[in-house]
Amino acid sequence: MAAIAPDTTDRDLLDHLRRVKSASIGDLEQFLGVTRTAVRQRLSRLMDKGVVDRVVEKQPRGRPSYRYSLSPQGEQLTGDNFSDLVEVLWEEIRRIEDIEVRRGLLKRLANRLAEGYAEQLGNGALAEKMRALSELMDQKEVPFEVDESGGLPVLTALACPYPGLAEHDRSVCAMERLMISEALGETVRLAECRLDGGSCCSFEPTKADAKHADAPANSLPAQT
Repeated sequence: MAAIAPDTTDRDLLDHLRRVKSASIGDLEQFLGVTRTAVRQRLSRLMDKGVVDRVVEKQPRGRPSYRYSLSPQGEQLTGDNFSDLVEVLWEEIRRIEDIEVRRGLLKRLANRLAEGYAEQLGNGALAEKMRALSELMDQKEVPFEVDESGGLPVLTALACPYPGLAEHDRSVCAMERLMISEALGETVRLAECRLDGGSCCSFEPTKADAKHADAPANSLPAQT
């Protein structure tokens, strides 16, 4: 799902639509305490993101009016409360004592995440696939950029997709590297990482041999 990271007012608006099912601009003007112009601007932005739908409400006479409701994507967004579950599941992965089992599980997780991206990237050149992946991540409000100024394209994450987990567990970075490699169909290495003091996390292609194809043992979840 293409997620967004709404500001407080947007979140209030979305949560209100979730409760009341649909609302007019006048309803939202009263609820938010802002002008009709401000309401229209916010609704337009949220419709562009695909989380709000607009339907015509027929009137006995005069101009038709509109009502606004959450799209299926918006319903899923406002109902996503998975952070606690994710943290617990990741902690359980860390508790797996057998390093080969943990390695295999990380690889499978990366493959499953990559499947949804790979089918949308096409069969173009590596730089084209990196740009397409960057656009897909941008839809999830995780900004990436592609630098083609050097000999090989470099994919850079300007914000961490998993900030709460990665701050305490480097293996999240290893899984992300595996996912990106699988999605692109090209092994990449983590050339720069915030956890090592870098300004961002950058992934660049490598001709690494098979022993580097999987996450190294010391980057897998540690036993707690």
